[in-house]
Amino acid sequence: MTDAAMVASFLAVIGGASLVAVTARRLHPTDRLPSLEGWALADRSLGPVWTWFLLGGTIFTAYTFTAVPGLAYGVGAPAFFAVPYTVILCPLAFVLLPRLWNVSRRHGYITVADFVRGRYGSSPLALAVALTGILATMPYLALQLLGIRSVLTAGGLYPRGAAGDLVMVVLFGGLAVATYRYGLRAPTVISALKAVAVFTSVSVVCWLALKSLGGPGAVFDTAALRTADAGAENASLLLAPGQQTAYATLALGSALALLMYPHVLTAGFAASGPDTLRKATVALPAWTALLALFGLLGIAALAAGVRAPQGGAESAVPMLVDRLMPAPLAGLVFAAITVGALVPAAVMSIAAATSFVRNVYVEYVHPTATPKRQVRIAQTVSLTAKAGAVAFVFGLRDQDAINLQLLGGVWILQIFPAVAIGLFTRRLHPRALLAGWAAGMATGTVMVVREGFSSVVPFGPAVHHMEIYAGLAALLINLTVALVTTTVLERLGTPRGTDTTELPSRLTARRRPETGTSNP
Repeated sequence: MTDAAMVASFLAVIGGASLVAVTARRLHPTDRLPSLEGWALADRSLGPVWTWFLLGGTIFTAYTFTAVPGLAYGVGAPAFFAVPYTVILCPLAFVLLPRLWNVSRRHGYITVADFVRGRYGSSPLALAVALTGILATMPYLALQLLGIRSVLTAGGLYPRGAAGDLVMVVLFGGLAVATYRYGLRAPTVISALKAVAVFTSVSVVCWLALKSLGGPGAVFDTAALRTADAGAENASLLLAPGQQTAYATLALGSALALLMYPHVLTAGFAASGPDTLRKATVALPAWTALLALFGLLGIAALAAGVRAPQGGAESAVPMLVDRLMPAPLAGLVFAAITVGALVPAAVMSIAAATSFVRNVYVEYVHPTATPKRQVRIAQTVSLTAKAGAVAFVFGLRDQDAINLQLLGGVWILQIFPAVAIGLFTRRLHPRALLAGWAAGMATGTVMVVREGFSSVVPFGPAVHHMEIYAGLAALLINLTVALVTTTVLERLGTPRGTDTTELPSRLTARRRPETGTSNP
C-alpha cells in the first residue's frame, strides 16, 4: 500500500514545478507581437546559467536516468558508454552550436532545416532534415512517459488501470498548458528546479547506498560476485575484448546523433549568443558526472540484491531508493526524476511543432501565414505531439517505444553530413547529400531490424567483421554515397542550389550584442 507521506512529498514537488511554470512569463517579459521565435526560442534571450539549465535538462532525460542504471544493473560495464558519450558531446557542442547560432541568428533561422534550406538552396533536402527530426523525436518523447511510469510504479505511486492512466494525463496536462502559453520559457524555468532536485537527490541516494553497502570497493566487489553467481553470460563489470569496438562506436555515434536532435538544437538556439553557448557547454560535464552517479546506483542495486521484475531493469534504482530511504524522502526522489522528464518532453514537443510549422506548413501549405498564425499552429501541434505520446504509451508495448527510439537515433545521425559538415564546407552536392541520407536511412533501418532491434550490428566481411553501432555504420555508407554522387554530379555539370547563408568566418562585426535581460 502506498505510504501517505511519500505521496504527500511527491505531490509537493510536482505542485512546486507547476507553480514555477506559471512564473515563465516573468522570464524576459516582452511586449513584442507574437512570433515563432519568441514562443519557440524565448526570443534568443537566455543567459549562460539559464542556457546551462535548459541544455542539461533537455539532454539528460528522465529515461536516461532510469535506463542507464537499469542497463548497468542488467549487463554491467557496457552501460557506462553513456559517460564517454556525453563527455564527447561537450567539445562537439562547444564547436558546432556557437557557429550554428551565428548563422541562424543572422538569417532568422529557427530550425536546423531552415539552415539547410538556406545553405544548399534545396527544399527537398530541407524537408528530409525536418521530417527526420520529427520522426526521431516522437518516440523519444514517448520514452519520457515510460521513464515516469517506471519510477512511479516502482515507488507504488502508479495505481493500476484507469487511475494510473489518469495520473499520467494530469502530469502531462499541466505541462501542456504551460508550454502552450509560454513556449520554451516554461521548460526553461522548470529546468532550474530539475537541476536542484536531481543533483541533490542523487547525491543523497548515492551517499546512503555507499554507506549501507560498505563503500565503493565493497559495492563493486559484491556486485561482481552476484553477477558471477547469477551466471549471466553477457553481464560483467569489465568490458570483454569483443565489446570494446561496440562500446567506442556507441559512444562516438551517440554523441554525433544527439547534437542533431531538434530539441537539443532548439535549446541551443535560445541562447543569447555564441559566448553564452560556450560558457554553458564548458559546464555541461557536471551533468555527465550526475549521469555517472546514476550508473553507479545501478551497480549498487545489484550489490544490494534488488530483484527487478523480468524485463524491467529500469525499475532497479527506484526499488533501491524505496528500500534505502524513508517514505517522505523517497517521494522527493521520485518526484525529482518525474520533473526530470517534464523538461525534455516539453522541449521535444516545441521542437517538433516548430519544425513542422517552419519546414512543412509554411514551406508547402501556407507560405503567407502571419507570425501570429504560425505560433497558433505550433501551439496546436505541440499539444497534439504530447497527446500522441500519451496515446502511444497507453496503446503499445513499452518495447515498441524503445525500439522506435533506437531507430530514431540511427535516423537522426543521417542528417549529420548536411548540417555539421555544411557548417564548414559546401563541397558536397545537395542532391548527393539527399542520396546519402536515403542510403543511410535505408541501410541503418535494415541493419537494426535484421538484428532484432539491436543497436550494435556486425559490420565488414563475414569472417572478420566488427561489432559497431548501427547508426555509425549507416553514417559511413551515407558519406560514401554522398562523396561518390558528388563526384559524378560535378562531372555531369549538374548545378547546385544557391547558398544564401553567410558563415561565421565571413561575418562582420555587426553581431547582435549578448545583452539578454534574462541573464541571472
